[in-house]
Amino acid sequence: MMTENKKVFEDMPVSKALATLAVPTIISQLIAMIYNMADTFYIGSTRDPYKVAAVSLVFVLQFVLSALSNLFGVGGGSLISRLLGQKQPEKAKEVSAFCFYGSLLVAALFSLFCLLRMEPLLLLMGASGNTLGYASDYVLWVVVIGGVPTTLSMTLSHLLRSEGYAKQASLGLSIGGVLNIILDPLFMFVLLPPGNEVKGAAQATMLSNLITLCYLSFAFYRLRDKTVLSLSIKHVLPEKQYIRSIFMVGLPSALSTMLSCLASSTANRLTSSFGDIPVAAVGVVKKIDMLPMNVAMGLCQGMMPLVAYNYAAGNYQRMRAFSHAARRTGIVFALLCILLYQLFAKDLVRFFINDEETIALGAQFIRIICLSIPFIIANFHISFTLQAMGKGPQALLLSTCRQGLIYIPLLFIMKALFGLYGIICAQLIAESITTLISIIFYQKLYRRLIVEQTDSPEKTA
Repeated sequence: MMTENKKVFEDMPVSKALATLAVPTIISQLIAMIYNMADTFYIGSTRDPYKVAAVSLVFVLQFVLSALSNLFGVGGGSLISRLLGQKQPEKAKEVSAFCFYGSLLVAALFSLFCLLRMEPLLLLMGASGNTLGYASDYVLWVVVIGGVPTTLSMTLSHLLRSEGYAKQASLGLSIGGVLNIILDPLFMFVLLPPGNEVKGAAQATMLSNLITLCYLSFAFYRLRDKTVLSLSIKHVLPEKQYIRSIFMVGLPSALSTMLSCLASSTANRLTSSFGDIPVAAVGVVKKIDMLPMNVAMGLCQGMMPLVAYNYAAGNYQRMRAFSHAARRTGIVFALLCILLYQLFAKDLVRFFINDEETIALGAQFIRIICLSIPFIIANFHISFTLQAMGKGPQALLLSTCRQGLIYIPLLFIMKALFGLYGIICAQLIAESITTLISIIFYQKLYRRLIVEQTDSPEKTA
């Protein structure tokens, strides 16, 4: 590891070290958010709610790609940081190669599945006769053709960040985001004939993700003499205990994303029974809600290597300081978002689509959903802290509770009791309940872990 990066992990003041890794990560997350919004913005300019609804529906499948990258990227990244804290760089090299080729394989299999089962899959997710054709075009280019480069790009960014190369990881993702914003209107309104706006947006997204992968691969090549990370096939099989550790930590992150996909798909399907306009409104609201989600994700991803490294190195005081600093920052930002969304709800929705019925519904939806932001950030923070410490089973339990055991059943209950607005309110209630459970569970677990770690000088990866 470079001396500069070692100082970030071990000696730099907590706030400065957290900013060093978190700020570039947050910026790349925000740029990624903007380019995801760009598709909805440009497609919304056609004033066709069916096209907006189609893109909203298939966005769930992009979350699956994120889940696959998290399985190897978050699981491997956490382990690499802990191995570096334990001064085992050769083991970290093996873990990075395994994660790269593992994500390549699972992404290829998922893309093939989507190709073979595309129509029934989209119908299951809530597509109608009005949206099926548009949704199929988007899935073909973004998930089937672009699934592998998208997944590998996110995995590589996690691996780079695990050793402290947050700037390189963030620059690669940012390049893809900026390119997508530029290429969207070119493909949608210039290169393809009218009526193919969804296909054009999808092709622009696929090409941007491919270029991102090329840049990150080049970054790995340039850092080859400075990093312990490796993409060499000869390092692809680490010891079984490390493979187990990757999946124990990566699975909760992947499962959380998958359950979010399932929850979003369930919410879309339940909402679709009220018509395509509510589906379009929910889709726009979910895009707007990506701001706090992406900031929280970037903050936690920046915190994670710092917590993992110092946990493995036995510096528990510094580990806790990073965790507390990230939590405070996240909650302050959440409160600012609530204020912004309450005051400018209609303007934010109108930015994406100029359809008055969709704007009216979307403004009401966002004012309700934004109240859940502090709870979402708190849940993210606890989950990422546990993953950084290698506590996969505990993180898995919390992830399962948050989406699977609470939110999804609550969607059906709230729809039966309160109709459309019951579906919208379900997220706030579910996140509130989960936060209460998470805090109680985490406090008890953390006190027990500190006692165990103090009594046992030996650390395991």
